[in-house]
Amino acid sequence: MLIKKGMALMRIKQLEYLEAVIETGSINEAAKRLYLTQPSLSSAIKDLEKEMGITILQRSNSGVRLTADGREFMNYAKQILDQVRLLDDRFKKQQPLHQSFAVSAQHYAFVVNAFVELIKEINSPSYKFTLRETETENIFNDLRTFKSELGVLYINNFNRRIISKLLTENGLEFTPLFTARPHVFLSRYNPLAKRHSISLADLTELPYLSFEQGENNSFYFSEEIQSTLSHKKEIKVSDRATIFNLMVGLNGYTISSGIISSKLNDDKIVAIPLELDDPITLGIVQHQHTITSQLGQEYIQLLKNHIRDYGFPIIGEDE
Repeated sequence: MLIKKGMALMRIKQLEYLEAVIETGSINEAAKRLYLTQPSLSSAIKDLEKEMGITILQRSNSGVRLTADGREFMNYAKQILDQVRLLDDRFKKQQPLHQSFAVSAQHYAFVVNAFVELIKEINSPSYKFTLRETETENIFNDLRTFKSELGVLYINNFNRRIISKLLTENGLEFTPLFTARPHVFLSRYNPLAKRHSISLADLTELPYLSFEQGENNSFYFSEEIQSTLSHKKEIKVSDRATIFNLMVGLNGYTISSGIISSKLNDDKIVAIPLELDDPITLGIVQHQHTITSQLGQEYIQLLKNHIRDYGFPIIGEDE
């Protein structure tokens, strides 16, 4: 019979095994990473499921993914593993405690600004922070596989049904932060930059810039509204710096929230209201039933501060 200490150690190992399986999406790949045989890893996971009395993984020929019970279980498991690693760093390795935090988001300046402020404010000699400005589908994957604690994206009337469905399927919830009318982002030197507002017809001859969405390039995953419209000139890019360079170099444009940072863009880009009734609501995405970490809470507050600085009321607080 195993003593309690041995049982505790085995439980932690099982959680580490499960984490590797989720990160790789495959028991075979996780076994290679862990230097285990596939049958022994599979057996360890099944033992954990039996002990917990739930099915944690949904297995198929294409790999594995968490069940609804599995997602909730991993919320607690990840907190345990984080604490174990902190103990190891502090006492086994004799290293000072380090803080870790990760965010996955669509391409928004206020997300980056808040991230910078968070790092400036932490009081730790060691930390590991990650900001993933990424494709919309990757936000769901990062949160589902616990690569990130928080996500940031938008919902509007066009994508609401699909995004809501994906949130439910992945055990996630969306908390709205603010609602904005669409704006056109373009170079300060573009003749349209002097307008008080811009119509879609005004943009017909300009290159339309948008963020690519990978293999699953669904209209519903687009970071730009009116994604089903056809354009005479269209350029897809993968990062925010490139899209701003093309606005200046090619007089291109994109459509976004209206929040733009002069600190990040050297005052070369402006946001002009678009003459279109299609508001977007930006918000936080995170696991259902999860406990937001202290860093997560601080980051959300910094997001709200930056949003207020740009004149937008926080939904449910400042209305």
